[in-house]
Amino acid sequence: MRTVTAVAHRGDPYRVRENTIDSLRSALRQGADAVETDVRLTRDGVPVLLHDDTLKRLWEHDRPLRSLSCDEVRELTSDGVPTFEEALKATDEGRLMVDLPGRADARTVGRVTGVVRDLGAEERVYYCGAADTMLAVRAADPAAEIALTWTSLAPPRPALLDAVRPRWLNYRFPLVSRELVAKVHRDGYLVSVWTPDTRRSMRRLLDAGVDSVTTNRIDILTSLRDACPGT
Repeated sequence: MRTVTAVAHRGDPYRVRENTIDSLRSALRQGADAVETDVRLTRDGVPVLLHDDTLKRLWEHDRPLRSLSCDEVRELTSDGVPTFEEALKATDEGRLMVDLPGRADARTVGRVTGVVRDLGAEERVYYCGAADTMLAVRAADPAAEIALTWTSLAPPRPALLDAVRPRWLNYRFPLVSRELVAKVHRDGYLVSVWTPDTRRSMRRLLDAGVDSVTTNRIDILTSLRDACPGT
């Protein structure tokens, strides 16, 4: 029986501020199989959960993360921005889909995969991102599970797929059709999509046969999935 993986985008952002410990835990309580988190480095090389490259949108401080130490981030956000290590420890056995925004360099990838390795969390963590970043992940961890983010209907080059060795192809959801899903499956990969937030879009994708859905409305997704036998 096919089981669709329900992934909570940055936690449960309609209830709790995104990429915080409370948001991750809320998503897991809502039935998420995994939580997608964005990880960046502070000035002193600590991986923390933050999608943007500044604190402005979420924390009202127009300060680039790369210019701040981890302690300064804690002070500016009243401990609201967790470290990646704290997030892994706080989610117990829950899976984390780690998004490395932009073009994460080898230093960022090394720090992130190092935390996963030090905590023995390899089975709980998988990675998504653009091709250059996923190539860096593959170099840092030959056994890593990877979802290669793809934003075009033109297929990834075979040489790229051979180098990255993804388990998933991770598409922006409007691109996905039954035909695309069938082709990706024939090629031996799973299909993940991001980020549908309406019931109509979610139903269409479930009907198309996708293997994973990343959404900001994890409660809606899990209720739809659980109501549809065979998904």
